[in-house]
Amino acid sequence: MHKQLVAILRRTSVAAFGFALAASSWAAGPAQSAASKINDPARGWDSLWHEVIVDITIIGILFAVVTAWFMFSSRRTADNQVGASPKLSPASAVGWTVLPIFIFLSIDLYTAANGWVLWNHYRDVPADRLEVKLESGMYSWDYTYPNGVRTQNELIVPAGKPVMLRMTSRDTLHSHYIPDFRVKEDSMPGRVTYLWFHPTKPGEHLVTCAEYCGVMHSYMAGRVIVKSTDEYAAWMKQEETMLAAAATTEAPAVPAKAGAPAAKPKKT
Repeated sequence: MHKQLVAILRRTSVAAFGFALAASSWAAGPAQSAASKINDPARGWDSLWHEVIVDITIIGILFAVVTAWFMFSSRRTADNQVGASPKLSPASAVGWTVLPIFIFLSIDLYTAANGWVLWNHYRDVPADRLEVKLESGMYSWDYTYPNGVRTQNELIVPAGKPVMLRMTSRDTLHSHYIPDFRVKEDSMPGRVTYLWFHPTKPGEHLVTCAEYCGVMHSYMAGRVIVKSTDEYAAWMKQEETMLAAAATTEAPAVPAKAGAPAAKPKKT
């Protein structure tokens, strides 16, 4: 009996480990076969969460059925009846403890393997991207584009192009959260962090701060506005024109030469 149990445990552990490796390879396969494709992890997180919910539901129903069966089969049939549990051999006790652990551990390893793959996809930022600097502060999001165009609380981006935010903070800890794209990352003083997402079609998406940062934390909201390529180009051209005009208007006066006398005030 003991030898059979050891053999069963050995085969179960090998099967669980192999199942986890196979799951990791299966999830990583599409990325390796299509290197040029953008590995947007947003939909992957949704799929993984769906699998977790399904697993938890099945396990919960199974435990509920088993518990109900034990309650029914072990119910007292007489007022003075005293129950007695069956005697298990040491091998049986170990088997009933270890086997369920390996069964549920295989599910956890499968979930973890897929989570690691998705995390690696998230940290692999596409090379062809729009990169925007973000300075967060109480209580606004200030975006600066590569050409110097600035917006506040509105991140305007083109559809079909990955967007990367390089983030820092001018005061305290904030967390830039875009629920629709399944991304959230902290921004903090003295450190540059980043996140990226892939907008595929025009629309508007909520931005909120997911880290308590002060008394007006709940008002620290913004929008990601995704425009078509042509609309984005037209908007950016308009902003560049306004930026150039403002720079010309605010050009500093030519300073007086060193040693030149100051202009005398006119007599009235």
